[in-house]
Amino acid sequence: MIDADFINKFSKPFWFINTARGKSVVTKDLVQALKDGKILGVGLDVLEYEQLSFEQMDLENIPEDLQFLFGAENVLLSPHIAGWTFESHRKLAETIAQKIIRFSQK
Repeated sequence: MIDADFINKFSKPFWFINTARGKSVVTKDLVQALKDGKILGVGLDVLEYEQLSFEQMDLENIPEDLQFLFGAENVLLSPHIAGWTFESHRKLAETIAQKIIRFSQK
């Protein structure tokens, strides 16, 4: 969805944030737009390379575009945690507690 064609439709440079799905962004096109100044900076909680866990990543074979993102000063990466807020943890705990109570009353 987010590729060079999409990016080039904007008349002004913009900031880009993706917390949805990594595969919805063509990383190569995103990197080129950063280099060209079409994108001012990015915040990514998901990556096209999501199957590469940060914990299990082969540091010898990191894709070139991902290497660029790791080193760029105008890029903020987080390890797929955008949905893990205090509120989401509380709601999850409440849901689990309600299920346990309903189950125990049967």
